[in-house]
Amino acid sequence: MIKLTVNGTERQFDGDPALPLLWYLRDTLGQTGTKFGCGMALCGACTVHIDGAATRSCITPVAAVAGKRVTTIEGLSPDGRHPLQQAWQELNVAQCGYCQTGQIMQAASLLQTKPNPSDDDIDLAMAGNLCRCGTYTRIRAAIRQAAAQGGAK
Repeated sequence: MIKLTVNGTERQFDGDPALPLLWYLRDTLGQTGTKFGCGMALCGACTVHIDGAATRSCITPVAAVAGKRVTTIEGLSPDGRHPLQQAWQELNVAQCGYCQTGQIMQAASLLQTKPNPSDDDIDLAMAGNLCRCGTYTRIRAAIRQAAAQGGAK
């Protein structure tokens, strides 16, 4: 049995320990904000936090998170008022929106380690998160706005 904490709630998993965390979150727990993109950790749509670090859940087996804290977009802010979520809305970052939860989770991890990142810091941290709509300029602006408002909440 694997024990872990997801969005502040202790959980137990009795299934296949090799199951990707993404499918446990989506199919078992109903945390569907975490998206399946490429299945190879190349696009970032499946980004969650494991003990605060941005991690690609599509290639992370459930066994690897035993005893750890997992945070999904649903757990970032129960009321959707995290500074990044607010900045995303105020600046109309999303177009199709598919990648945006992974983008926000990656950005939240960045702001935890660098509360006032430079453009180079932002570009480096966000490089592994792809947006087919090309909203990178707005993503960077939203991260800057959230940082200015204490985005490492």
